[in-house]
Amino acid sequence: MLSANFHETPYWWEAAPIGEPLQRDLPKRCDAAVVGAGYAGLSAALTLARAGRDVHVLEKDTPGQGASTRNGGIASGNLRVSFGRMTELFGRERAKAFYGEGKAAREDLARFIRDEGIACDFSLVGRFTGAVRAHHYEGLARECELLERELGIEAYVVPRAEQHGEIGTDIYRGGAVRPDIGGLHPALFHRGLLERTEASGAIVHGRTPVTGLRPDADGFEIETPRGRVAAGDVIIATNGYTGRHALPWLARRVVPVASQIIVTEPLDADVMNRLNPKRRMFGETRHLYHYFRPSPDGTRILFGGRRGAQSGDPNKKMGHLYRYLLRVFPELEGVAISHCWWGYVAMTGDQLPKVAVHDGVHYATGFCGSGVVWARWLGRKAALRILGDADSETAFDDVPFRAVPLYDGRPWFLPAAIAWQGFKDHVGWY
Repeated sequence: MLSANFHETPYWWEAAPIGEPLQRDLPKRCDAAVVGAGYAGLSAALTLARAGRDVHVLEKDTPGQGASTRNGGIASGNLRVSFGRMTELFGRERAKAFYGEGKAAREDLARFIRDEGIACDFSLVGRFTGAVRAHHYEGLARECELLERELGIEAYVVPRAEQHGEIGTDIYRGGAVRPDIGGLHPALFHRGLLERTEASGAIVHGRTPVTGLRPDADGFEIETPRGRVAAGDVIIATNGYTGRHALPWLARRVVPVASQIIVTEPLDADVMNRLNPKRRMFGETRHLYHYFRPSPDGTRILFGGRRGAQSGDPNKKMGHLYRYLLRVFPELEGVAISHCWWGYVAMTGDQLPKVAVHDGVHYATGFCGSGVVWARWLGRKAALRILGDADSETAFDDVPFRAVPLYDGRPWFLPAAIAWQGFKDHVGWY
């Protein structure tokens, strides 16, 4: 299963290696401190610095070492709650506001990449979502109709008899296409965002974990192993890498869930043309969801899902993903895997992303596996709120950010939750 040149590090790091940050002295005081140097934190810092604020970003690891360079690079702006279900929960107008903001966030990401000149292989190639069961296809058709009618988002279904025009498999019972969804190289995007953030005057401090946060007379006092920093405003953008002890309020509200990706060795062009003729991004209607895509150069398949066994044996770690890869694409039997890695996404209790303020601290977090779009968008919104800009308004402002019951930052319930989702997949409960 493993190639001769197998790596347990992200494939993305080969084009954009994660380097050790320069160690700079911490300031005694700054206008704003941002905790976390991923997409959300850097977007917040960039926005504040370009508005003239003195900004320092505190990152516990190397900037970009977390989910921002470990994700699949699918720029979906997904909401895990369907539009139809959202209408039942919040009403038609509120559902339109949530999904309309996803549309705006996708368009804003494309505009930002273009205007900033970030070379990150961004392309609107579209996404095909495969229906695992026949009644899933019917649900996808209803959802497509709602999105087109209510929001003007192009979406259409492809019956099983025609799905080979989208994907070279017979495992699905048809599927749905969203042309407005694209893909990018996540590590190159992070590098470009980091370069522009530092060029704006914001200072990014790696290897600087926050160990405590408390209010003081002029804002907040932040404690780190390298010293204390006083900040007028604070934005927390740690998402799935939130410390349980340093940030207990947030830790009770976001659940870190491990997601894993494997990458094939380069495939022949005719194989790629059969399996992914339009070089789409892919998803499916399983609860234990798999997502996959071509590499930016169109030569490999990246295939992701839940993390496998915690083992020193790479074959055991990724065996579940490899087996499902072969279920989707049986002709890849015998193809070796060149890379395997994992990282954390952050889920919220209601499965909606969050931008919030609690006790004066601003939060942009809980992207529920769709942070390529939501992290940059909501990090910027949190910064605009500090600046008093009217554009800080978001459909998520009034959605409560509730703690997960009986949860203190240790996800003890995940094995049972995963087993339950697997059971629903087994019986076809959609």
